[in-house]
Amino acid sequence: MKVSKDAISQYIPHREPFIMIDNLVSVTNDRFESDFYIEEDNVLVEDGHFQESGLLENIAQTCAASFGFLGREEAGEPKIGFIGAITKVEVHQLPAVHATIRTIVEPLHQLGNIYLVKGESFLEGRILLGCEMKIVVTQ
Repeated sequence: MKVSKDAISQYIPHREPFIMIDNLVSVTNDRFESDFYIEEDNVLVEDGHFQESGLLENIAQTCAASFGFLGREEAGEPKIGFIGAITKVEVHQLPAVHATIRTIVEPLHQLGNIYLVKGESFLEGRILLGCEMKIVVTQ
């Protein structure tokens, strides 16, 4: 594990109750992976299920934590990222509370400080949501 839950806030600008990532499981330049346990009092839970907005935010925070981790490795300071656009969203299933989702993000293209990434969230090997995001990373 690269970054545990107790240290994740050092890599993302988000604070409780809006942290939607627990652990940064692995980070390379080509692939980011995180996990997240869904509590029933999460602000993005409705009718016992983590909503699409929560899954998208989890993907974005996986990017933020990973770019922050890589930035700290390179320059000593984590970089901050912002969502520029979200496209190609496909929702297959919403996870119930008390589930642990696993998220995988793959950077596809880079133009300067703008990245196109593919993100997917999974529960027990089944895809929950997939999308592409444009992420702008501060220099």
